[in-house]
Amino acid sequence: MSERESMPYDIVIVGGGPAGLSAAIRCKQLAEAAGSDVSVCVLEKGSEIGAHILSGAVIDPRALDELLPDWRETGCSLADVPVTDNQHWMLTKTGKIAMPHLLTPGWMHNKGTYTGSLGNLCRWLAEQAEGLGVEIFPGFAAAEILYHEDGSVKGVATGDMGIDREGNRKGDYQPGLELHA
Repeated sequence: MSERESMPYDIVIVGGGPAGLSAAIRCKQLAEAAGSDVSVCVLEKGSEIGAHILSGAVIDPRALDELLPDWRETGCSLADVPVTDNQHWMLTKTGKIAMPHLLTPGWMHNKGTYTGSLGNLCRWLAEQAEGLGVEIFPGFAAAEILYHEDGSVKGVATGDMGIDREGNRKGDYQPGLELHA
C-alpha cells in the first residue's frame, strides 16, 4: 500500500506546453459535444504555466482556428502581432544578401501567420482550459509512471518533497501524489 494520496481523473496530461494544454481543451470540448463530462488534469513541472517555454515564434494560426475559433477576439496576445513583412537573407562573412521571395521555400512564406511569445500563448491557453474545468497543477513534475497489476498504465506520481541530495527525508517531507486516470 502506498503512503501517497491519490486523486482520480479521467485524463491526466503531463506537460503544460501548447500541446498539453490544447489536448486538455480538446478533451473537454469533445466531452461537452457528446453531452458528457470528463475530469482532466494537467501537470506542469515549471513554477507556472509558460515558465519553461522558449519565447518567440512565428505561428500558423490554423490549429488555433480549429481549437478556439474566436481566439482573436478573446484576449490572445498573438492576435496583436500579425506578420506583415517577410524578409530572408543569406549571411556572409561581411554582411548579408537578400534572398528573392521566389527562391524562398514555401514553408518559409509567413503570410497569414502571427508572431509572439509562446509563454504568453501558454498562459492564455491555460486560462481557456481552466474556464472549461481543466485542473492545472504547476510546480509538480511527473516523477513515475504507475501501472496496474496487468501492466496497463494506472497514472503518474509526482515527486516527493522534502528530500535532501542524499535521498534522506527532512522535517518537511511530503510524499508525492498519485494521479490515476
